[in-house]
Amino acid sequence: MNFQQLRSVREAVRCGFNLTEVAQALHTSQPGVSRQIRELEDELGIELFVRAGKRLTGLTEPGAHVLPIVERLLQDSHNLRRASQEFVAQQSGRLAIAATHSQARYALPAAVQEFRGQYPGVTLHLHQGSPRQVAEMLLSGEADVGIATEALAHYEDLVALPCYRWTHAVVVPPAHALLEAPLTLERLAAYPLITYDTGFTGRTHIDAAFAQRQLAPDIVLSAMDADVIKTYVELGLGVGIVASIAYEAERDTGLRALDAGALFGINLTRLAVRRGSYLRGYLYDFIASFAPPLTRAVVEQALAGGEPGKM
Repeated sequence: MNFQQLRSVREAVRCGFNLTEVAQALHTSQPGVSRQIRELEDELGIELFVRAGKRLTGLTEPGAHVLPIVERLLQDSHNLRRASQEFVAQQSGRLAIAATHSQARYALPAAVQEFRGQYPGVTLHLHQGSPRQVAEMLLSGEADVGIATEALAHYEDLVALPCYRWTHAVVVPPAHALLEAPLTLERLAAYPLITYDTGFTGRTHIDAAFAQRQLAPDIVLSAMDADVIKTYVELGLGVGIVASIAYEAERDTGLRALDAGALFGINLTRLAVRRGSYLRGYLYDFIASFAPPLTRAVVEQALAGGEPGKM
């Protein structure tokens, strides 16, 4: 048994049993992949995959039972390499961060700047995507840490920790009628709205608030980027609903903001890592820079299965 055989099995599942894609992912040939899988099956004495001729079409029952063990062995081998690297080069390495646009643009810069001052030898890679994509990058090992408001807590293989609470703001051009009286859902629903795509940056709370009051808002445009939302508000296409951290009075001089926390409630941003992964020392320091309550002791307790601190 060797790790190449285990990788061939894992990638076969990840690639939907397409051996051509598996070969490309592992930088080898399709016959080589088939041979690795067959040799492992022969050694184990079971068939891991259902076959139609030479094609793989799915996992057998024994294969479905073995797959989590294969994943765990490969994760442990990855952790072993990371642990050895920890002692060889404690001040250098690579840190991949996956985040949504709002987190990358407004919440992360201060932490990244502080981290760069502490660890100039660490190369940072920042990936942006939807909350689902952030979770997938963590699960695949493409990212070491992920930050998003929605979705991260829904994956069993991720440890998602609370970072900070925030509210929404309504943004409008100067002298807009909404600035003249207290903000209500009814008044807001009278205007065309521009806000986040479904599944982004607290959109769930926005939809739930209108639904609870049996209001049908006219959302004329949705986007995953707060800067895009603000741009179209300035063009007069509608009233914007963005994360409060996305409004900067000194920069957004063509807009005014109204606090909408009482309308849409409080949102919680989470930071996640893959369950069972080995975290290098500087990753703990990055986490603490981004969310000071998430000390190394708190993160290690959560990784060990303890309850993370409440916020």
